[in-house]
Amino acid sequence: MAEVKQQKIIVLLSLTPTDKNLILNGIRIATIFRKELCLCYNHSKKEKNDREKFKNQLASYLSPIKNELPVLSISTLLLTESLTNLPEKLADDLEAILIIAGGSEFSKYAKSVAESPVAFLFVNEKAEQFSEFKKLILPIDLRKENAESALWCSYFGRFNSSGIIVVAANDKNKDEQKQVGMNLAVCKKVFQKFKIEHKIFRGNKSSLQNSFEALELALSSESDLLVILGSTVITPIDLLIGLPEKKIVNRAGNLPVLVINPRRDNYILCD
Repeated sequence: MAEVKQQKIIVLLSLTPTDKNLILNGIRIATIFRKELCLCYNHSKKEKNDREKFKNQLASYLSPIKNELPVLSISTLLLTESLTNLPEKLADDLEAILIIAGGSEFSKYAKSVAESPVAFLFVNEKAEQFSEFKKLILPIDLRKENAESALWCSYFGRFNSSGIIVVAANDKNKDEQKQVGMNLAVCKKVFQKFKIEHKIFRGNKSSLQNSFEALELALSSESDLLVILGSTVITPIDLLIGLPEKKIVNRAGNLPVLVINPRRDNYILCD
């Protein structure tokens, strides 16, 4: 009988002191969703002679965690993988459902996010505290993939008793308004099904600026997670001036940002 792999929360580490807050956020997420925590270091081929050193560094992280949290399932992983292929490999080979990375490294992982079938959680690795993920902000625009971000919010609502504030885009075009309305109906249906505390209000910005308005609300209301869709289309101008999700992560400060790729079907969390 084939072994059933446990779904994993992957934490991408740099093997520096800033790993501490990434790991703490990983422990929190793995505990919420009752999944295995996997501490991962993806090194370049030029560093292949240092693999033993890297293994020892990863192993040194395990003992204190196991002593404090003996019931937490935890593992380590050492890889040499291109950043573009990294999320798919983690998803296919290890049943990864969420990848945690440092917010300062968004540019490094931008290609990974754009090709990822797994959501990316960017946290400020230099922050003094980890998030409780209790108060979520969810922007809803005209894209049908908003159902994916609503689903992720529902996971936090179900397993962490999190409350959700939905910021609906305020588009002028009637067809766009209709699509936003349909997306809101999907959100409400999901949240009501699981009896998740939520509030919905109409924002002032169109779908193009909706996520930025949600970011402002998240920061001003001291929320502890912003859930956004990444870019559906990536243009040469985006590459030149920076993707909206990069700007949001850069401006988020200590606010964690969950980025979901609308360009791929996303892996879902199994109860």
